[in-house]
Amino acid sequence: MEKERVHSTLIGGVAILMWAVLAVLTTQTGQVPPFLLVALSFTLAFIIGVSFWLVEARHEVGKNIFARVVSCLKLPIGVWVLGVAGLFGYHLFYFVALRNAPPVEASLIAYLWPLLIVVFSALLPGERLRWWHFAGTVAGLLGTVILITGGEISFKSEFSLGYAAAAACALTWSCYSVLSRIVRQVPSSSVGAFCGVTALLSYCAHFALETTVWPADCGEWLAVMGLGLGPVGAAFYFWDHGVKHGDIGILGAFSYGAPLFSTVILILFGVAEATWQVSIACMLITGGAVLAASEMI
Repeated sequence: MEKERVHSTLIGGVAILMWAVLAVLTTQTGQVPPFLLVALSFTLAFIIGVSFWLVEARHEVGKNIFARVVSCLKLPIGVWVLGVAGLFGYHLFYFVALRNAPPVEASLIAYLWPLLIVVFSALLPGERLRWWHFAGTVAGLLGTVILITGGEISFKSEFSLGYAAAAACALTWSCYSVLSRIVRQVPSSSVGAFCGVTALLSYCAHFALETTVWPADCGEWLAVMGLGLGPVGAAFYFWDHGVKHGDIGILGAFSYGAPLFSTVILILFGVAEATWQVSIACMLITGGAVLAASEMI
């Protein structure tokens, strides 16, 4: 595999590592409602984007800062739809799923997106599905099933709306990730524009559907800042670069490492317990990731 492609894949992998701390940071945000939490986080993500634009403007001869910002916002309508639908749509469907289905089953269905990325990536120009990508991703999926369900799972018809929303969640993020490859000429700094619109829509959803509860103390505000600077902020820029220029099949398989790393971190913080299910999931997910990345090793 060429060096630049490997480098971009590793950059995308940084996003997966950031997503691993999503759960533990969220547990530290107190009673802040979901859409407000997303809105605050994406506001910080938007600020990250603006800082990218300002830095880029300083290195472009003959273009002032205002012109640079305008150029970052002048994107084709299809790119705007893709970016906003991917970021806001994913979180919208995810919260609808959690409110209308048991969290275990909803999370499991939503986490089909890595497998869908691997399958859908075969449809991209110049890409094809390698058996080790698929096998590694399936191993990761099995490990995630064991990790999330603890070996017990029960789907019930009364939660059909929640299951459908979780499936839409998985489909939204996988399509966003794969289709981003088609618009690879759009710089990753443009993600900041999508984050800004997502923040605005999340504020609207919050004031329409939720009761406002702000972070209660400095610790909760720091957790919100951590989300906005990491898993719900910078991670989207790293992921965008990875799926546009790296090996998207490997990234899909690697993505099953996020729930594993997240569980390990929760165990270290005393929020979760170490069990045999975690050990088996660790072997399956790690083995699957190694298999999927065999080209890089």
